[in-house]
Amino acid sequence: MSQVIIASQLDEDFNAVIRERLALTHPGAEVIGVPAGVPSDLPPQANILLARPINVRGYTAPDAPPPGWPYGVQWIQVVSSGIDFYPKWLFNGPPVSTSRGSAAENLAEFALAAIFAAAKHLPDIWVQDSQWQFTALRPLKGTTLGILGFGAIGRSLAQKAHGLGIKVVALRQSQTPFDVDGVEAARDIHDLFARADHLVLAAPLTEATRHIVNREVLASARPGLHLINIARGGLVDHEALLEALDSGHIGLASLDVTEPEPLPDGHALYGHPRVRVSPHTSAISTHSRHDIADSFLGNLERYLGDLPLENLADTQRGY
Repeated sequence: MSQVIIASQLDEDFNAVIRERLALTHPGAEVIGVPAGVPSDLPPQANILLARPINVRGYTAPDAPPPGWPYGVQWIQVVSSGIDFYPKWLFNGPPVSTSRGSAAENLAEFALAAIFAAAKHLPDIWVQDSQWQFTALRPLKGTTLGILGFGAIGRSLAQKAHGLGIKVVALRQSQTPFDVDGVEAARDIHDLFARADHLVLAAPLTEATRHIVNREVLASARPGLHLINIARGGLVDHEALLEALDSGHIGLASLDVTEPEPLPDGHALYGHPRVRVSPHTSAISTHSRHDIADSFLGNLERYLGDLPLENLADTQRGY
Protein backbone atom coordinates (compact mmCIF):
# COMPACT_ATOMS: atom_id res chain seq x y z
CA MET A 1 0.00 0.00 0.00
CA SER A 2 1.60 3.25 -1.14
CA GLN A 3 -0.25 5.55 1.28
CA VAL A 4 -2.55 5.09 4.25
CA ILE A 5 -5.74 7.10 3.78
CA ILE A 6 -8.41 6.42 6.37
CA ALA A 7 -12.04 7.44 6.02
CA SER A 8 -13.24 7.71 9.61
CA GLN A 9 -16.82 8.00 10.83
CA LEU A 10 -15.65 8.76 14.36
CA ASP A 11 -16.07 12.07 16.13
CA GLU A 12 -13.29 14.57 15.66
CA ASP A 13 -11.81 14.09 19.14
CA PHE A 14 -11.32 10.39 18.31
CA ASN A 15 -9.80 11.25 14.93
CA ALA A 16 -7.43 13.73 16.56
CA VAL A 17 -5.99 11.00 18.80
CA ILE A 18 -5.48 8.69 15.81
CA ARG A 19 -3.84 11.46 13.75
CA GLU A 20 -1.49 12.32 16.62
CA ARG A 21 -0.35 8.75 17.02
CA LEU A 22 -0.09 8.10 13.28
CA ALA A 23 2.21 11.11 12.98
CA LEU A 24 4.78 9.19 15.04
CA THR A 25 4.61 5.93 13.09
CA HIS A 26 3.24 6.77 9.63
CA PRO A 27 3.71 10.51 9.07
CA GLY A 28 2.31 10.31 5.55
CA ALA A 29 -0.98 8.77 6.68
CA GLU A 30 -4.17 10.79 6.40
CA VAL A 31 -7.43 10.59 8.38
CA ILE A 32 -10.46 12.06 6.61
CA GLY A 33 -13.63 12.56 8.62
CA VAL A 34 -16.75 11.26 6.86
CA PRO A 35 -20.41 11.20 7.97
CA ALA A 36 -21.76 8.39 10.12
CA GLY A 37 -24.38 6.06 8.70
CA VAL A 38 -24.29 4.15 5.43
CA PRO A 39 -20.78 4.69 4.03
CA SER A 40 -21.62 6.28 0.70
CA ASP A 41 -19.61 8.71 -1.40
CA LEU A 42 -16.39 7.97 0.43
CA PRO A 43 -13.30 9.86 -0.72
CA PRO A 44 -12.03 7.94 -3.76
CA GLN A 45 -8.49 7.85 -2.39
CA ALA A 46 -9.53 6.24 0.93
CA ASN A 47 -8.33 2.65 1.29
CA ILE A 48 -9.37 2.01 4.91
CA LEU A 49 -12.75 2.63 6.55
CA LEU A 50 -13.16 3.12 10.28
CA ALA A 51 -16.90 2.66 10.80
CA ARG A 52 -19.29 3.29 13.64
CA PRO A 53 -22.61 1.43 14.11
CA ILE A 54 -25.17 2.02 11.36
CA ASN A 55 -28.40 0.29 12.43
CA VAL A 56 -29.03 2.33 15.57
CA ARG A 57 -31.79 4.49 17.09
CA GLY A 58 -34.50 3.01 14.90
CA TYR A 59 -32.61 3.29 11.61
CA THR A 60 -32.05 0.26 9.39
CA ALA A 61 -29.71 0.43 6.42
CA PRO A 62 -30.97 -0.61 2.97
CA ASP A 63 -30.54 -4.27 2.03
CA ALA A 64 -28.32 -3.31 -0.91
CA PRO A 65 -25.05 -1.39 -0.70
CA PRO A 66 -24.76 2.10 -2.18
CA PRO A 67 -23.67 2.32 -5.85
CA GLY A 68 -19.94 1.88 -6.21
CA TRP A 69 -19.44 0.14 -2.87
CA PRO A 70 -16.78 -0.59 -1.59
CA TYR A 71 -15.13 2.18 -3.63
CA GLY A 72 -11.38 1.96 -2.95
CA VAL A 73 -11.71 0.52 0.54
CA GLN A 74 -9.52 -2.53 1.15
CA TRP A 75 -10.10 -3.05 4.87
CA ILE A 76 -12.83 -2.05 7.34
CA GLN A 77 -12.59 -1.83 11.11
CA VAL A 78 -15.80 -1.28 13.06
CA VAL A 79 -15.62 0.36 16.47
CA SER A 80 -18.10 -1.99 18.15
CA SER A 81 -17.52 -5.49 19.49
CA GLY A 82 -20.61 -7.01 17.88
CA ILE A 83 -21.61 -6.95 14.23
CA ASP A 84 -25.39 -6.81 14.65
CA PHE A 85 -25.46 -3.03 14.14
CA TYR A 86 -24.38 -3.32 10.50
CA PRO A 87 -26.02 -4.41 7.23
CA LYS A 88 -25.03 -7.82 5.91
CA TRP A 89 -23.53 -6.39 2.72
CA LEU A 90 -20.80 -4.68 4.75
CA PHE A 91 -19.27 -8.13 5.29
CA ASN A 92 -19.41 -9.29 1.67
CA GLY A 93 -16.43 -7.32 0.42
CA PRO A 94 -13.18 -6.23 2.08
CA PRO A 95 -12.17 -7.92 5.34
CA VAL A 96 -13.93 -6.51 8.39
CA SER A 97 -12.42 -6.53 11.87
CA THR A 98 -14.08 -5.48 15.10
CA SER A 99 -12.94 -3.69 18.24
CA ARG A 100 -13.84 -6.66 20.41
CA GLY A 101 -12.26 -6.38 23.83
CA SER A 102 -11.40 -2.68 23.63
CA ALA A 103 -14.17 -1.75 26.09
CA ALA A 104 -14.04 -4.90 28.24
CA GLU A 105 -12.73 -3.14 31.33
CA ASN A 106 -15.35 -0.40 31.09
CA LEU A 107 -18.14 -2.94 30.72
CA ALA A 108 -16.91 -5.14 33.56
CA GLU A 109 -16.58 -2.13 35.86
CA PHE A 110 -20.10 -0.98 34.97
CA ALA A 111 -21.54 -4.42 35.72
CA LEU A 112 -19.72 -4.48 39.03
CA ALA A 113 -21.01 -0.98 39.83
CA ALA A 114 -24.56 -2.19 39.18
CA ILE A 115 -23.97 -5.09 41.56
CA PHE A 116 -22.66 -2.76 44.26
CA ALA A 117 -25.58 -0.37 43.74
CA ALA A 118 -28.08 -3.20 44.18
CA ALA A 119 -26.42 -4.74 47.22
CA LYS A 120 -25.77 -1.42 48.97
CA HIS A 121 -29.09 0.23 48.02
CA LEU A 122 -27.45 3.06 46.11
CA PRO A 123 -28.56 5.79 45.64
CA ASP A 124 -31.64 5.08 47.79
CA ILE A 125 -29.75 5.38 51.08
CA TRP A 126 -28.58 8.95 50.44
CA VAL A 127 -30.29 11.24 52.95
CA GLN A 128 -31.78 14.67 52.32
CA ASP A 129 -32.65 15.70 55.88
CA SER A 130 -32.24 14.67 59.52
CA GLN A 131 -34.84 11.89 59.33
CA TRP A 132 -32.38 9.04 58.93
CA GLN A 133 -33.73 5.60 58.12
CA PHE A 134 -31.23 2.78 58.54
CA THR A 135 -31.24 -0.01 55.96
CA ALA A 136 -29.42 -3.31 56.32
CA LEU A 137 -27.08 -3.63 53.36
CA ARG A 138 -26.37 -6.94 51.67
CA PRO A 139 -22.80 -8.26 51.59
CA LEU A 140 -21.22 -9.37 48.33
CA LYS A 141 -18.73 -11.83 49.80
CA GLY A 142 -20.11 -15.33 49.47
CA THR A 143 -22.71 -14.45 46.85
CA THR A 144 -22.73 -16.01 43.40
CA LEU A 145 -22.27 -14.13 40.15
CA GLY A 146 -23.50 -15.76 36.95
CA ILE A 147 -22.01 -14.71 33.63
CA LEU A 148 -23.59 -15.60 30.28
CA GLY A 149 -20.86 -15.32 27.67
CA PHE A 150 -17.21 -15.50 28.65
CA GLY A 151 -15.11 -13.38 26.35
CA ALA A 152 -12.93 -10.46 27.42
CA ILE A 153 -15.77 -8.89 29.42
CA GLY A 154 -16.56 -12.09 31.29
CA ARG A 155 -12.89 -12.72 32.08
CA SER A 156 -12.37 -9.22 33.45
CA LEU A 157 -15.56 -9.36 35.49
CA ALA A 158 -14.75 -12.78 36.93
CA GLN A 159 -11.31 -11.63 38.06
CA LYS A 160 -12.75 -8.55 39.75
CA ALA A 161 -15.54 -10.55 41.41
CA HIS A 162 -13.13 -13.11 42.81
CA GLY A 163 -11.18 -10.28 44.43
CA LEU A 164 -14.32 -9.44 46.40
CA GLY A 165 -14.96 -12.99 47.52
CA ILE A 166 -17.78 -13.53 45.04
CA LYS A 167 -18.21 -17.01 43.57
CA VAL A 168 -18.45 -17.10 39.78
CA VAL A 169 -20.37 -19.54 37.59
CA ALA A 170 -20.41 -19.05 33.83
CA LEU A 171 -21.77 -20.40 30.58
CA ARG A 172 -20.24 -19.92 27.16
CA GLN A 173 -21.04 -21.09 23.64
CA SER A 174 -17.79 -22.96 23.09
CA GLN A 175 -16.38 -25.80 25.14
CA THR A 176 -13.11 -23.95 25.67
CA PRO A 177 -12.06 -24.12 29.32
CA PHE A 178 -12.38 -20.90 31.30
CA ASP A 179 -9.01 -19.19 31.58
CA VAL A 180 -9.76 -17.67 34.99
CA ASP A 181 -9.09 -19.90 37.99
CA GLY A 182 -12.07 -20.74 40.14
CA VAL A 183 -14.81 -20.15 37.57
CA GLU A 184 -17.35 -22.96 37.63
CA ALA A 185 -19.15 -24.07 34.48
CA ALA A 186 -22.94 -24.13 34.50
CA ARG A 187 -24.56 -27.20 32.97
CA ASP A 188 -26.92 -25.06 30.90
CA ILE A 189 -28.65 -21.69 31.02
CA HIS A 190 -31.29 -22.92 33.48
CA ASP A 191 -28.59 -24.08 35.86
CA LEU A 192 -26.82 -20.73 35.47
CA PHE A 193 -29.94 -18.76 36.39
CA ALA A 194 -30.79 -21.08 39.27
CA ARG A 195 -27.40 -20.61 40.94
CA ALA A 196 -26.85 -16.86 40.60
CA ASP A 197 -27.64 -13.97 42.93
CA HIS A 198 -26.50 -11.48 40.28
CA LEU A 199 -26.36 -12.48 36.62
CA VAL A 200 -24.59 -10.52 33.88
CA LEU A 201 -25.46 -10.95 30.21
CA ALA A 202 -22.25 -10.54 28.19
CA ALA A 203 -23.03 -12.66 25.13
CA PRO A 204 -23.28 -11.53 21.50
CA LEU A 205 -26.67 -11.17 19.83
CA THR A 206 -27.08 -13.81 17.12
CA GLU A 207 -30.01 -15.73 15.68
CA ALA A 208 -29.32 -18.40 18.29
CA THR A 209 -29.21 -16.01 21.26
CA ARG A 210 -32.13 -13.71 20.44
CA HIS A 211 -34.56 -13.86 23.38
CA ILE A 212 -32.43 -16.55 24.99
CA VAL A 213 -33.63 -15.09 28.29
CA ASN A 214 -37.29 -16.08 27.97
CA ARG A 215 -40.11 -17.10 30.30
CA GLU A 216 -38.76 -20.60 30.83
CA VAL A 217 -35.27 -19.36 31.67
CA LEU A 218 -36.56 -16.64 33.99
CA ALA A 219 -38.78 -19.17 35.74
CA SER A 220 -35.68 -21.21 36.59
CA ALA A 221 -33.95 -18.21 38.20
CA ARG A 222 -33.14 -18.09 41.88
CA PRO A 223 -35.91 -16.00 43.51
CA GLY A 224 -34.87 -12.36 43.79
CA LEU A 225 -32.21 -12.60 41.06
CA HIS A 226 -30.59 -9.34 39.95
CA LEU A 227 -30.33 -9.43 36.13
CA ILE A 228 -27.77 -7.12 34.49
CA ASN A 229 -27.67 -6.67 30.72
CA ILE A 230 -24.61 -4.93 29.27
CA ALA A 231 -24.65 -6.83 25.97
CA ARG A 232 -27.66 -6.44 23.66
CA GLY A 233 -31.30 -5.79 24.42
CA GLY A 234 -32.39 -8.52 22.02
CA LEU A 235 -31.05 -11.21 24.35
CA VAL A 236 -34.04 -10.65 26.62
CA ASP A 237 -37.76 -11.13 26.04
CA HIS A 238 -38.87 -7.90 27.70
CA GLU A 239 -42.49 -9.00 28.11
CA ALA A 240 -41.36 -12.09 29.97
CA LEU A 241 -38.97 -10.00 32.05
CA LEU A 242 -41.72 -7.57 33.04
CA GLU A 243 -43.93 -10.46 34.14
CA ALA A 244 -41.10 -11.86 36.28
CA LEU A 245 -40.40 -8.42 37.76
CA ASP A 246 -44.07 -7.77 38.52
CA SER A 247 -44.34 -11.09 40.33
CA GLY A 248 -41.18 -10.38 42.30
CA HIS A 249 -39.46 -13.54 41.06
CA ILE A 250 -36.80 -11.33 39.48
CA GLY A 251 -35.80 -8.86 42.16
CA LEU A 252 -34.10 -6.22 40.01
CA ALA A 253 -33.07 -5.63 36.40
CA SER A 254 -30.22 -3.26 35.55
CA LEU A 255 -30.48 -2.68 31.81
CA ASP A 256 -27.85 -0.69 29.95
CA VAL A 257 -29.22 -2.05 26.67
CA THR A 258 -32.79 -2.50 25.46
CA GLU A 259 -34.66 -3.31 22.28
CA PRO A 260 -35.40 -0.92 20.71
CA GLU A 261 -32.98 1.81 21.75
CA PRO A 262 -34.14 4.08 23.11
CA LEU A 263 -37.34 2.58 24.45
CA PRO A 264 -40.37 4.67 23.46
CA ASP A 265 -41.78 7.13 25.97
CA GLY A 266 -44.21 5.47 28.34
CA HIS A 267 -42.62 2.01 28.08
CA ALA A 268 -43.31 -0.12 31.14
CA LEU A 269 -39.60 -0.52 31.89
CA TYR A 270 -39.30 3.20 32.53
CA GLY A 271 -40.14 3.99 36.12
CA HIS A 272 -40.65 0.35 37.11
CA PRO A 273 -39.63 0.06 40.77
CA ARG A 274 -37.49 -3.00 40.04
CA VAL A 275 -35.77 -1.66 36.92
CA ARG A 276 -32.77 0.59 36.37
CA VAL A 277 -32.33 1.70 32.74
CA SER A 278 -29.21 3.48 31.49
CA PRO A 279 -28.65 4.75 27.92
CA HIS A 280 -26.24 2.11 26.52
CA THR A 281 -23.31 3.89 28.10
CA SER A 282 -21.44 1.07 29.85
CA ALA A 283 -18.78 0.77 27.14
CA ILE A 284 -18.01 4.48 27.02
CA SER A 285 -15.46 6.24 29.20
CA THR A 286 -13.28 9.32 29.13
CA HIS A 287 -10.53 7.01 27.83
CA SER A 288 -12.57 5.44 25.02
CA ARG A 289 -10.89 7.40 22.25
CA HIS A 290 -7.54 5.95 23.33
CA ASP A 291 -8.96 2.42 23.64
CA ILE A 292 -10.42 2.65 20.13
CA ALA A 293 -7.12 4.02 18.81
CA ASP A 294 -5.19 1.16 20.44
CA SER A 295 -7.43 -1.43 18.80
CA PHE A 296 -7.39 0.20 15.37
CA LEU A 297 -3.70 1.10 15.22
CA GLY A 298 -2.66 -2.34 16.42
CA ASN A 299 -4.60 -3.88 13.55
CA LEU A 300 -3.27 -1.26 11.14
CA GLU A 301 0.27 -2.46 11.82
CA ARG A 302 -0.83 -6.04 11.16
CA TYR A 303 -2.58 -4.99 7.97
CA LEU A 304 0.40 -3.08 6.64
CA GLY A 305 2.71 -5.95 7.57
CA ASP A 306 0.53 -8.53 5.78
CA LEU A 307 -0.13 -10.25 9.10
CA PRO A 308 -3.47 -11.78 10.15
CA LEU A 309 -5.88 -9.21 11.52
CA GLU A 310 -7.20 -9.57 15.05
CA ASN A 311 -10.93 -9.91 15.69
CA LEU A 312 -11.98 -10.63 12.12
CA ALA A 313 -15.77 -10.61 11.94
CA ASP A 314 -17.33 -14.05 11.58
CA THR A 315 -20.85 -13.73 10.22
CA GLN A 316 -21.55 -17.41 10.90
CA ARG A 317 -20.85 -16.97 14.60
CA GLY A 318 -22.39 -13.51 14.69
CA TYR A 319 -19.40 -11.61 16.05
